Amino acid sequence: MTITSSTSDDLRSHVEDGSALVAAVGDDVVEQARVSLRWAQQRFGERLVVASSMGDEVLVHLASVAAPGVDILFLDTGYHFPETIGTRDAVAAVYDVHVRTLLPLVTLEEQAAEHGPDLWQRDPDACCAIRKVEPLERGLSEYDAWVTGMRREDAPTRKDIDVVGWDSRRSMVKLNPLAAWTQDDVERYAEEHGVLLNPLRQLGYPSIGCAPCTRPVAEGEDPRAGRWAGKAKTECGLHT
Repeated sequence: MTITSSTSDDLRSHVEDGSALVAAVGDDVVEQARVSLRWAQQRFGERLVVASSMGDEVLVHLASVAAPGVDILFLDTGYHFPETIGTRDAVAAVYDVHVRTLLPLVTLEEQAAEHGPDLWQRDPDACCAIRKVEPLERGLSEYDAWVTGMRREDAPTRKDIDVVGWDSRRSMVKLNPLAAWTQDDVERYAEEHGVLLNPLRQLGYPSIGCAPCTRPVAEGEDPRAGRWAGKAKTECGLHT
C-alpha cells in the first residue's frame, strides 16, 4: 500500500512495520538497508525522498537500486566543492534517481550584505541555518518520509539512531539505512558495486561538507575531525 499525504496523521504507525521488517533480516547491514528502502518506496511512493549532499555516495547507490526513481534532495549551499557538484551531476546522469537541487532563499551576496562577510567563520550555526536547514525544511514539506546517510559510528550524537524511526521535529518517518554500517562496510560496498565516489575521497576527506568548513583528515584522526575544525560545532542542524 502506498500512502498519500491525506493519511499523514497515521505516519507514525508505519514505523513499527518498517522496523519489524528490518529486524527480521538479522545482522546483515546491507540487507537491512535494502529492505528498509524497498519497504519505504512501497509504502510512501512519491512521498519518499533521500537527502544527500553527495558525501554519502553508498546511500545514493543503494537507493537507486532498492528504490529506483526516488527523489534525491541536494542542498546547494553555494559553498560546495566543485567535486561535490560534479558528483551530483554524475549521479543524475548515471543512476536511476531524480535529483532535485534546492537553493537557499538568499544568495551569498545577499547574505553577506545582511550579516557581513564570512558568516560561516563568525557564526557557523547561523550560516547553516540559512543555507542548509531552511532549504531542507522547505524541501521536506512535500514528503512524508525521508532518508539520510547517518551512521551510528559517525558521532556520539548519532549512536542511538534507528534504521527506521520517527522524526518528531518534522512529524515524518525518518530512515537511516546505513545506521549500523561501519566504515569498512561502506568501503567494501563501494568497491564491490563500483559506486560513484566524490573525488575528494582520494584527497583525505572522509566526511565532506561545505568547502570553507571542511579540511582533509590526517591518518589516525576521527573521520569527522575535518568538519568545523577548531570549533565546538559538530552538526549542521539538519538532524538536531
